[in-house]
Amino acid sequence: MLDLAGVSVQFGGLRALDDVSLRVAAGEIVGLVGPNGAGKTTLFNVVSGTVAARQGTLAFDGADLAPLPTHARARRGVGRTFQIPQPMHTLTVTENLLVAQRFGAGRIDRAALAEILDLVGLSGKAGIDAATGLSLTELKALEVAKALATGPRLLLLDEVLAGLEAHGKRMFTQLLGAIHARYRLAILIIEHDIETISTLCPRVAVLDFGRLIADGPPGEVFRHPDVVASYTGRGRVDA
Repeated sequence: MLDLAGVSVQFGGLRALDDVSLRVAAGEIVGLVGPNGAGKTTLFNVVSGTVAARQGTLAFDGADLAPLPTHARARRGVGRTFQIPQPMHTLTVTENLLVAQRFGAGRIDRAALAEILDLVGLSGKAGIDAATGLSLTELKALEVAKALATGPRLLLLDEVLAGLEAHGKRMFTQLLGAIHARYRLAILIIEHDIETISTLCPRVAVLDFGRLIADGPPGEVFRHPDVVASYTGRGRVDA
């Protein structure tokens, strides 16, 4: 489904992504981890279209995504959330989803939105101001709901568990499992909580200083010498 090959991104003198190749198959759940500044969100920005790659190729279902603007990528089936929830001010929860659906899907399907609201547990908050009436956990759920409203086949989740306490993380992990079971979409998730990633994702990819240093089952990846070194700050170790 998603195929990045040799992708590099440069910001001035900083190479944020350095020759990264990564594939995500249809229906697969993949964790994307690494220290702060490793390039995880930059990779999401490249896929969703807010940052252009300096080199490399980016394909989705075999079609080149590089020439397409953000809204066209959304309509191809690429949906994403952001680290910090960004509800549209003065709009209700439902209206936030309507805007997202119109942008990403190019049409309105209120039955689909009602199903999404029920799935993420926001049906009872559908008519309130999204920017002022939701808790942090609910704002995170709204971010996911907006992404689902675009009708994605690939869902990019950028630290949706950040800031949640243990109970909230468990509930959200269950929600993500329910979303995957309901829609059978591919999910690529950035998350710092190793336990959550290991529970949710059969496969984990690790970035460090913009390079992909490991990719595989979490039990193997988190024992990889380069991964251990990247998290302990000891510098890279030859495998």
